[in-house]
Amino acid sequence: MIKAGIVGVTGYTGEILVGLLLRHPEVKIAWVTSQSHKNEKLSDVYPHLREITDIVCKKPDIEKLAGQADVIFIALPNGMAMKMVPKILKAGAKVVDLSADFRFKDASVFENWYKIEHSCPKLLADAVYGLPEINKIKGAKLVANPGCYATASILGLYPLVKSGLIETDSIVIDAKSGVSGAGKSLTDDTHFPNCNEGISAYKVASHRHTPEIEQALGNGIKLTFTPHLVPMTRGILATIYAKAVPAGRQAKKPVSEKGLLKIFNDYYEGKPFVRILEDKMPSTKYVYGTNYCDIAVKFDKRTNNIIVLSAIDNLVKGASGQAVQNMNLMFGLPETAGLELVPIYP
Repeated sequence: MIKAGIVGVTGYTGEILVGLLLRHPEVKIAWVTSQSHKNEKLSDVYPHLREITDIVCKKPDIEKLAGQADVIFIALPNGMAMKMVPKILKAGAKVVDLSADFRFKDASVFENWYKIEHSCPKLLADAVYGLPEINKIKGAKLVANPGCYATASILGLYPLVKSGLIETDSIVIDAKSGVSGAGKSLTDDTHFPNCNEGISAYKVASHRHTPEIEQALGNGIKLTFTPHLVPMTRGILATIYAKAVPAGRQAKKPVSEKGLLKIFNDYYEGKPFVRILEDKMPSTKYVYGTNYCDIAVKFDKRTNNIIVLSAIDNLVKGASGQAVQNMNLMFGLPETAGLELVPIYP
């Protein structure tokens, strides 16, 4: 039985992690921490957990707790995990970090976009970017869990980039997210009267997931990414536009919708959490509460644009579910263990 610890349990991602790990057949939660709710029962913070778990939130004393777990999930704001990870690894535990601290191979990129000095840049080379559909996770000791927007966008683009079928200098990602993506702390933008019955773009041309997506896709890609806030609790829908490469240059034959579907189906064959839709468009409703990513691809002959739609639950595949998926692979467990979730619909 794997012993798991959760640092920062009272945020949204920490709470979702608890729910997933409580039902995991190979995991026991050894401890959870919360700076703001230490010594309180988690069920007092989240009443829906009453009579499900009596676990008490501990003070985040990592030097004391690290040796009591085989794997530690860190669900803290950016800049905090880097202070803990060296101690955790020294104690012999594995780490899945849900912040951005270890997502970049180049510390200067992280520092430029997040305005935080990296305290252990040497560990960046050892961290594995935790998108299991594109990277090998087995055997990793430190996994950097991807961002939610990045997950939906990379999964939607990766097969196209690797196939060489799209122009890589004109990719546009238009993405919408539910309010939970902003985290638990209240802001003017996420205050109910301000965001209800409205939709707004934010961090235009400056969102921090942009370089993360570019790094994962490789080939020196620079793209346009625009996120929007929509008045729903959770879910991400990314609509991605890319110009098809003309036949005869890199593409061997003209692009067709049938050919695009084959590329996606072939690439994601055997990937249990990616579903390629052929007769419907993805909806956040179809993946709500699950670790699925639903993808559809269309070809607009008139404009020569390939359009990809990608939907995930930002708190599950976009955060905690993917973290559990990574843990499974790190320990050689079935990838789907504890993640056999049926979407909550309608």
